Amino acid sequence: MKYSDVLEIIIKKQSLGIKPGLERIYKLLGEMSNPQDKINVIHIAGTNGKGTVASILAKSIESQGYKVGLFTSPWVIDYREQIQINSDYIPEDIFSEYVEKYSSFDTTEFELITAIAYKYFFDNRVDYAVIECGMGGENDSTNVVSKPELTVIASVSLDHTNFLGKTIDDIAVQKAGIIKRNTPLVLYPNPKTYAVFENKCRKTSSTLINVPDKGNYYKNNIETVKTSLSALGLKNKIVVPLLPARQEYISQNIMLDGAHNPDGALALESSLPNKNITAVIGMMQDKDIRTYLKIIAPHCKKIITTTPSNHRSISADKLREIASCYCSDVTVVDNPHDAVKVSDYDFLLICGSFYLARDVRKDLL
Repeated sequence: MKYSDVLEIIIKKQSLGIKPGLERIYKLLGEMSNPQDKINVIHIAGTNGKGTVASILAKSIESQGYKVGLFTSPWVIDYREQIQINSDYIPEDIFSEYVEKYSSFDTTEFELITAIAYKYFFDNRVDYAVIECGMGGENDSTNVVSKPELTVIASVSLDHTNFLGKTIDDIAVQKAGIIKRNTPLVLYPNPKTYAVFENKCRKTSSTLINVPDKGNYYKNNIETVKTSLSALGLKNKIVVPLLPARQEYISQNIMLDGAHNPDGALALESSLPNKNITAVIGMMQDKDIRTYLKIIAPHCKKIITTTPSNHRSISADKLREIASCYCSDVTVVDNPHDAVKVSDYDFLLICGSFYLARDVRKDLL
């Protein structure tokens, strides 16, 4: 099967949306002889920073001579970037073979690629598999490992409230669902929800390893990686890869960032330059758009709202109405590719969604 045909299958799977429950993926993994339980898994959950922590941790372990699988989402550059071994994407032909063999099973898109990631890592005998949760924890498709080597929980805040709960404690309970009996947990500084994780560790006889608060998101993410390496008995050697759409500088005065919730906005705010900022912003309608814009928009001299190519996107017109409350110069350019064709700016910020980053990153290079 051609890789282009495989992507068509993936698109059809995407139309199934999100389906709660782990029954389907357990059935598929059973057909694969349960590879998830035959590899050393480091399982990472969180609201913000979990992808960054996962990528830095995988690269840091790899630098010490180990063969490391990394499963992370969403993708920005290439669909296959979600499944990597030692920083190399799963090859097109191998990915196509897996999809052809297993796509007939009743699974969602994310369930299918999660199972493929576990199978690929087992088939290639990785030393470690760093697995990032997609959404939540307890009912996430990645949460099928009976005994991980280590669990890690990054920053926790409100997001995906339609699925995970309306309060931060509700969301923390979902994240805590990845904690398994007698398995160490490395916990990013989460003072508002600490009791939730402490209680789950006590019930599961799991060691709780607290990450010291270093004062900002980036330093805390790095400290989470350092603490995880120590918990694994590995050297405290940090290697930070260049990550697409994570405060990514495309050039000296163009930044691309996919963070999409208030805590992500605060992390971005702390890294913004003190200069006139022109922002191209597109967001999903199920996010806390007003709070995000309340943080970012006042730093912008001009905002261009746009509509990312995803059915969950808020329209550029509706986004403009909200952004106008916090910035006096807001215009609409509905097409993302046209929106980033800005000629007059001191600093260009493209932000608000990984889907927007996916749409326009190639245009900026």
